[in-house]
Amino acid sequence: MKSKVSTRNFAIPQASALSLALSLAFGSLAAQAAVSDNSAWVPTKTQAFLHRVQVNTSAGPQSAAQSAVDMAQGEPVHVVLSLNLRNEAQLDQFLQELHQPGSAAYGKFLTPAQFAAQYAPTEKQVAAVVTHLKKAGFVNINVAKNRQLVSADGTAATVEAGFRTTLKRFVHEGRGVYANTAAAQVPSALGDIVGSVLGLQNVEINQTHHHRIAPVTAAGSALQATQLAAAAGSATSHNPVEFSALYNAGTTPTAANTTVGIISAGSLDQTIADLGTFTSNNNLATVNTSVVLTGPAGSDYSDTSGQVEWNLDSQSIVGAAGGAVKQLVFYVAPTLDNSAITTAYNHAVSDNKAKVINVSLGECEAAANGDGTQAADDKVFKQAVAQGQTFSISTGDAGPYNCSVDASGNPGVPNGRNYDVSEPASSPYVIAVGGTTLLTSSSGAYSNETVWNEGSSTGRLWATGGGFSKFEAVPSWQKATTKNAKRGLPDVSFDAAGSSGAMIVINGVADDTTVVGGTSLAAPIFSGIWARLQSANGNKLAFPAAHIYQYVPINPTLVHDVVSGINGDGGYGYKAAKGWDAATGFGSLNISKLNAFIKTHSFITP
Repeated sequence: MKSKVSTRNFAIPQASALSLALSLAFGSLAAQAAVSDNSAWVPTKTQAFLHRVQVNTSAGPQSAAQSAVDMAQGEPVHVVLSLNLRNEAQLDQFLQELHQPGSAAYGKFLTPAQFAAQYAPTEKQVAAVVTHLKKAGFVNINVAKNRQLVSADGTAATVEAGFRTTLKRFVHEGRGVYANTAAAQVPSALGDIVGSVLGLQNVEINQTHHHRIAPVTAAGSALQATQLAAAAGSATSHNPVEFSALYNAGTTPTAANTTVGIISAGSLDQTIADLGTFTSNNNLATVNTSVVLTGPAGSDYSDTSGQVEWNLDSQSIVGAAGGAVKQLVFYVAPTLDNSAITTAYNHAVSDNKAKVINVSLGECEAAANGDGTQAADDKVFKQAVAQGQTFSISTGDAGPYNCSVDASGNPGVPNGRNYDVSEPASSPYVIAVGGTTLLTSSSGAYSNETVWNEGSSTGRLWATGGGFSKFEAVPSWQKATTKNAKRGLPDVSFDAAGSSGAMIVINGVADDTTVVGGTSLAAPIFSGIWARLQSANGNKLAFPAAHIYQYVPINPTLVHDVVSGINGDGGYGYKAAKGWDAATGFGSLNISKLNAFIKTHSFITP
């Protein structure tokens, strides 16, 4: 069954087109007056982004970024403010004890109401933020259900009044974009309340992590061929329903009792139609789907460019879940802009409906850190962990080069040892899922896996993301394993190679002429598997990272360890090795063995 739900809780009634125009016009006048306020202001976590683009521009003739022009004062801008959590040190302690058998907090997930009462910004704090936005001239002010985000419509003038930065327009990597010239500031009275101001740049946006190629060329580079030759078995494409057997589901029940969320963008109509064809073709029950629109009123959801991505996510989740889930909820953003995607994450967490939430997206971690997105996302993910939700996030398809891009903005350009990772996979509050090449025996059974790496193509590398964050400290549960001061990723890995990827239904056709891979395949495989394990254990499983790092090193049969391959090129990158490594984490899960283990150990809550 298919339903479409819009979950917007606007604190202020929506204006008509005429009244909005008048409001913005008067707001711009108010903004010009407000900007002369000389009281104390303090910076947020949103840094000057234009400077970052200019610094990263290659030498030569003056670039468009360097010759940027001021955005017209009356030009519309939509902003999303991420507010700081209260009692965050106490929350961090709670999240640790939530996973410690014997602690008072063990297994006691919070409801959204309980989280809001203890850790969300207070209504008084939110009211102060709303007052500031109104004073600066913003309209259509919306406070999220969990009070973590406040969104508003304004102009370049109201941005300058509200956050003391101008916006400049320029062309970057073939797109017309804008960016803030200075760090976003707020009055000192709001300094402890406002964390980040999202929406002040659209230079860096989220990218999907799928790779669609023809099977004839799927073996990829000489590097990939060498890795495959050294491993036992052969790489062949798969119907997504095959992943259950390949990862040894055995008699583990399907995910029929567990709801899964998918973060997506644009139009989902064809994706849901194709999911119906997929289930029909495989004699599966029709999946109960729901579409939740997460953008502001009047947003355009007509973009179909992400269709293959959302098809891959939904069909792979259902396949890995054993052919059934309780419901698939698509949390749909209007665009892949950071502010829109963070808002979609927050909807999924505020709803607290999906136990597992799939994200096959990401961007350069330094960019996400620079505009305040990383800090905003971590706050949302903390609430998810507190509520017993698990985000499954792909690590990217650019090997260790997620911030090194070509002239069109595609990541993965080899850059020596200048390694970097993808956000939000680098968050300590998500499961980061990397990619492998899955090898099977002559009978089609699981044989082994190697690092997914198809080498360089058209100047960029196609390989699993992995490495160490530059900004996120190592979580306590990972420190003993990685021996690094920063968060390491991935945590686990699954099939992602074009040579062994998924044949999915596209536009009503079961497409056996192309194969879709990338870590956008790996993440939904994990999402389906974890949903399946949730159903098998009464939906009582906590965010599993701490338990994975505690138990897998002393129970290696719970996973398929990946010990061959590298995720870089020319000798660079991270190599697979016995145990955890920065190319494939602990490898892939052995579903039935893990399910049996869970029933007698503290993966499961009381």
